[in-house]
Amino acid sequence: MSQSLLDTMPGASTGTVVVTDHLNFWGGKRVKPRDDKNAEPVFEPATGRVLCQMIPCGAEEVDEAIQSAHAAYLKWSKLAGMERARVMLEAARIIRERRDNIAKLEVINNGKSITEAQVDIDIAWQCIEYYAGMAATLSGQHVQLPGGAFAYTRREPLGVCVGIGAWNYPFQIASWKAAPALACGNAMVFKPSPMTPVTVVLLAEIFKEAGAPDGLFNVVQGGAETGTLLCHHPMVAKVSFTGSVPTGKKVMEMSAKGVKPVTLELGGKSPLIIFEDCELENAVKGALMANFLTQGQVCCNGTRVFVQRKIMPKFLEEVVKRVKAIPIGDPLLEGTRMGALISKPQFEKVLGFVDEAKSQGAKVLCGGVPFTPSDPKLKGGYFMSPCVLDDCRDDMTCVKEEIFGPVMSVLPFDTEEEVLKRANDTTFGLASGVFTRDISRAHRVAENLEAGTVFINNYNISPVEVPFGGYKMSGFGRENGQVTIEYYSQLKTVVVEMGDVESLF
Repeated sequence: MSQSLLDTMPGASTGTVVVTDHLNFWGGKRVKPRDDKNAEPVFEPATGRVLCQMIPCGAEEVDEAIQSAHAAYLKWSKLAGMERARVMLEAARIIRERRDNIAKLEVINNGKSITEAQVDIDIAWQCIEYYAGMAATLSGQHVQLPGGAFAYTRREPLGVCVGIGAWNYPFQIASWKAAPALACGNAMVFKPSPMTPVTVVLLAEIFKEAGAPDGLFNVVQGGAETGTLLCHHPMVAKVSFTGSVPTGKKVMEMSAKGVKPVTLELGGKSPLIIFEDCELENAVKGALMANFLTQGQVCCNGTRVFVQRKIMPKFLEEVVKRVKAIPIGDPLLEGTRMGALISKPQFEKVLGFVDEAKSQGAKVLCGGVPFTPSDPKLKGGYFMSPCVLDDCRDDMTCVKEEIFGPVMSVLPFDTEEEVLKRANDTTFGLASGVFTRDISRAHRVAENLEAGTVFINNYNISPVEVPFGGYKMSGFGRENGQVTIEYYSQLKTVVVEMGDVESLF
């Protein structure tokens, strides 16, 4: 694919692209699948038509990719941090240069709006650039011991790391996992979601073009079976997974058999708390950002919106007015703000959640139904109108379970103590948010929310400089920020005796 398909992107439009190139990549090149007997169709969400075939990798192919990664690791890990940084900075530069074309292909495969996809690609190159800057700073510690002896520590790579991505941010998640892994001197084998197999292979080609050794970043396609082969492979040193809680548990269980460390970035049902003293305009905008990015298919979305009772009517009035005005349609058009859901099953599942919410007593203030754009080529797409639910209770399914669609559940509250208890009454703990002008309250609430991230007077911003990850069943380990270096490296202690050995024997 590489340049040839990317070069066609400026003139590409929804419903016109067909991907025929091989989507596996190892040994520095695209690899033809061994056979296509288990091929699965990949759909373009905006049209419902088949975009390409995803052919899963079997045991021999997974082994080839891992062997290729190991060979690259032996070379890459011996480079100085500055040498690794130069390759990574060049990769970031290439992504930045091709940003618009990569974003277009991402939209075609994923269904989100082009405006969002461009931001995703920007975050991807920023992440690689950030960890390139850290590659040369990795260092240990010197400890003076009695009698002139001393010890020092070395921060060393793990080896071959596996990344398993999700379909909501295909290129960005691959970059989030690859950047710290490569900065630390590791190699990576990455498996994208079987629903979005197209763009990650571009990242592999870009790393090669930037000067990385063949096999440093590899792509294998497949679903659960391929993921199982990766987790069980004896040459894999670590697994980083983004996805659902049930699959995360399986990844952890499989990795445990080889005592492999794992990073798990799982689901969420995050609370957004809006106090009556908030700046209402910002709170409304924050609630929209917390619920409707990527058609609501975001793990850290603040889908339980708790609003202090006094401002509830005004808040709902403003939110509904703005939600009704969200432009839905062709995701490649600049004016579109909401594209299509990822697949027909996901589309039907989200609509099912809305129906169940109504049956349990929730009131639909807007949306929650299939949406048919006026453009005939979009008739088969998976579009729905964004939904706001009122009259919600904490025991409703729509409030307890992750919907992963454009559905906002709004709940009233009276006191800070009460809302904190309700906000924390969940098995998840990925993110949370609070809107208030009271600085003491903001920090008090942030301290007491049981979540890996707390947004104060904003929501769903993801700078690469700060760590991202969950509490409770939303997972553990972190992505982004300095701390992630610790999850892709290991510490060796070297003890040096300068005198004679004192022996008890």
